[in-house]
Amino acid sequence: MRLSPEYSRAIMDTARRQFGDGVTVWLFGSRVVDARRGGDIDLLVDVPHPIENKPREAARFAAALQSQLGDQRIDVVIDDHRNPLSIHEVARQEGLELKCPVT
Repeated sequence: MRLSPEYSRAIMDTARRQFGDGVTVWLFGSRVVDARRGGDIDLLVDVPHPIENKPREAARFAAALQSQLGDQRIDVVIDDHRNPLSIHEVARQEGLELKCPVT
């Protein structure tokens, strides 16, 4: 996985602040493959409660991360289990769940 422990912690801390303690975050796409270079940070945010406006919340989350991580391209997909999409399943199958202790 090409994501530093500091980045993982920042992502998880930000996700918990915005979506609550029950959130899980999956890194997927090119950053999962150690042999690759570059690439954006693709994240699936899995929340246990309905999100009224997923595009707005995804943009808000990405903006919060960019303010912490610097000039990084960050793509966010939110799954609140109301309208399953194939990208949700692909992210879980091919990605890695970020595991960081609660701070």
